[in-house]
Amino acid sequence: MADSAAQIVVDYPIPTYRFRVSIGDETIAFNNASGMKVTYDTAQYLDGAGGIYNMPAKPQTQVSLTLSKGIFKGKSSLYDWINSISLNRIDKKDVSVSLTDDSGTELLVTWNIFNAFPTDLSAPTLDASSNEVAIETLTLMGDRVSVQYHA
Repeated sequence: MADSAAQIVVDYPIPTYRFRVSIGDETIAFNNASGMKVTYDTAQYLDGAGGIYNMPAKPQTQVSLTLSKGIFKGKSSLYDWINSISLNRIDKKDVSVSLTDDSGTELLVTWNIFNAFPTDLSAPTLDASSNEVAIETLTLMGDRVSVQYHA
């Protein structure tokens, strides 16, 4: 027997194709967001009886996030942001990546990256024999990440 739509919403994992990205106060359409993870360095401890124990060694490491999007004529906000880095000054922004329901209106899970700034902006691969969309890739570094599961 097939599951009802309501049952699928409750029992099945959330698909990854509906998400939104906000950088500061601006919501920007990206086609890919990756690299959001929380990691800790570890240390190995040896006790006097020959036991080996692995433990977290330092606080959470820096957060990296990679975002990809199509290039649009006349729009250069990502380039303007990375190009603003000069003389040790940068406009750090909070970034949120949220999975949404199919309509795109209800937030389901949000990853918040705090004090992020761009470290890399890659131009698309140009190929005269292709008709693919021009995609630019932005890599960000942040201080920390938190995850919020919406009810």
